[in-house]
Amino acid sequence: MSEALQTSGGGSARSDLVRASAAGFVAAFVGFSSSFAVVLEGLAKVGATRAEAASGLMALLVAMGLCAIFLSLRTRLPVSVAWSTPGAALLAGSTGSHGGFPAAVGAFLLTGALIVISGLWEPLGRWVSSIPKPLANAMLAGILLPLCLAPAHAVKSDPKLGLAVVLTWAAVGSFRKLYAVPAAVVVAVVLIATTTHIRADSLGPLLPHPELVTPHFTASAAIGIALPLYVVTMASQNIPGIAVLNVNGYHPEPGPLFSWTGAFSLLSAPFGGHAVNLAAITAALCAGEEAGPDPRKRYRAAAVAGGVYVLLGLGASAAVAFVNASPPNIIEAVAGLALLGALAGSLTGAMADADHRESAVVTLVVTVSGVTFFGISGAFWGLAAGGLLYALRQWRTGRAAARKTPASGSPGAPETAGTPDAVRAQAPSR
Repeated sequence: MSEALQTSGGGSARSDLVRASAAGFVAAFVGFSSSFAVVLEGLAKVGATRAEAASGLMALLVAMGLCAIFLSLRTRLPVSVAWSTPGAALLAGSTGSHGGFPAAVGAFLLTGALIVISGLWEPLGRWVSSIPKPLANAMLAGILLPLCLAPAHAVKSDPKLGLAVVLTWAAVGSFRKLYAVPAAVVVAVVLIATTTHIRADSLGPLLPHPELVTPHFTASAAIGIALPLYVVTMASQNIPGIAVLNVNGYHPEPGPLFSWTGAFSLLSAPFGGHAVNLAAITAALCAGEEAGPDPRKRYRAAAVAGGVYVLLGLGASAAVAFVNASPPNIIEAVAGLALLGALAGSLTGAMADADHRESAVVTLVVTVSGVTFFGISGAFWGLAAGGLLYALRQWRTGRAAARKTPASGSPGAPETAGTPDAVRAQAPSR
């Protein structure tokens, strides 16, 4: 009898471990395949060479993998870590920076430092949370919108490949949205490999090779890259990441998690990594029932995901080589499909408050325009323009409310407001 119970218990433990491992593997595969093209495009837009982009991708994967392993084992909680996809989209929508990639790396270091400080000094974290949600969402939507047009352009320029990728995404997404983009990636890779002639000499090095970049700090990169990157990373990744853990019954102290992700961001930045943060979407895979029935053991799923990320990092150069040898419109289409869900969510959040809808629209339009002044990107100016209109509307609303609410004892105050006769007059008859 006891032997049977022990056998049953051992089988259950092995089953739980298998489920946690499977959930971690799926989370890592989905996290990587859904947005690695966005990361590569973003790094290229801010001046990274192919070797520097491969180094940046590898640094991000290794840093977020080690961070996930460290935090999940240290806290015994399913703390999932990812790169900043909205941050990569911000870089992809930029027009570059004065000073090239070294200036961008300097901005990445500043972003990491701000994330660390957010965990150590609560007022800074509260400042990010106090940014009006319509404006933060509108800025993110403005960053994402140009990238989300890529699937339509791909269908026009290459109907066969473009339609195959888009229809795969739509078909799989109608059954399981989480796997829609990975399925589109698989189809794109297969079609590119079978229909496109890729010369071996065009692939370049396939083995990992970290490229150390000496940072250059400029005011324009600090304001135009570091500050928007910090805001979207905190507002769209770190804070939602804590919310996902809370929904699944885990309530960690946010500050230390923010500081540790910022520390790993600082480690990856000199090698081209833009930002490491808490995962939001894939976190649900490691924190939910998919990772096992016992909530106390689901941290193993996050640790497995971290290990898979580290292994994927070793193949970053091969991924970059394949992407660079592929038709750019198809890779951009995959990146655009990966961002459609985030675009829908940000547009909904931006337009939900009717009182501040115009401020959100101004933020969106200025951000999409891509205007730059003093070398500072449109994302900053969009938030600044929308914030100015938002503050003006708040001021006018406050003035109007003050005029409608006269002070007690003033000539405009009703004399019978609190008298017993007035109360009796307002009381309903029985």
